Amino acid sequence: GSCWHQCCPGRNNACWAPGTRRARCYCDSYCERTGDCCKDYHAVCHHAAVGCAVGPWGPWSRCSSLCGVGSKARSRQVTVPPRHGGEPCPDLKQRRGCLGEHPTCGTAK
Repeated sequence: GSCWHQCCPGRNNACWAPGTRRARCYCDSYCERTGDCCKDYHAVCHHAAVGCAVGPWGPWSRCSSLCGVGSKARSRQVTVPPRHGGEPCPDLKQRRGCLGEHPTCGTAK
């Protein structure tokens, strides 16, 4: 099979060519992980892999509960998206528990 007609980023099951013995060979960058690339994939499609890069974590949000158990969240942004089969991005959001302690929490109603 030959990739001369197309090369696709990521995992794309529509990016294939007829191979030997009626088998398909693939021209997407995921074929490097699965080992089913067409014979000319590296010559035609291969580019240097670029792994994902992310920025710093932002600040934690306020507790979701004024009184009692709640949660806080923070996030970060992708600065360089992965390309050509590079490492995927790590988690972009985190959540953790917190305890709301607003001054009115202990007031009886």
